[in-house]
Amino acid sequence: MNKRKTIPVEESFAQWRRDPAYVRAYGSLDEEFALAEALIDARSRAGLSQEDVAKKMKTSQPSVARLEGGRGNPSLDTLRRYAKATGMRLEISFSSSKRARAR
Repeated sequence: MNKRKTIPVEESFAQWRRDPAYVRAYGSLDEEFALAEALIDARSRAGLSQEDVAKKMKTSQPSVARLEGGRGNPSLDTLRRYAKATGMRLEISFSSSKRARAR
């Protein structure tokens, strides 16, 4: 029998957060995480599955999964189609970043 010790994910994250390189790399993904969260939230509010959204967008469920997973760089047209499929309206905004305020 294989008796590997497992480490709770929270402990791993706590350890990684002490590494400045990890913190910088993780922070650079804020926008990707925000987009993925917004997409999933829109689909959840609409009460749709990925398959439902895919059908409305005339694409595949794996494509919707990739989009929601933050892989790739979706076009504005793709985001509009996703918004329409979920009954939402796409809004884009800019906000000042910590780096911009520090300059």
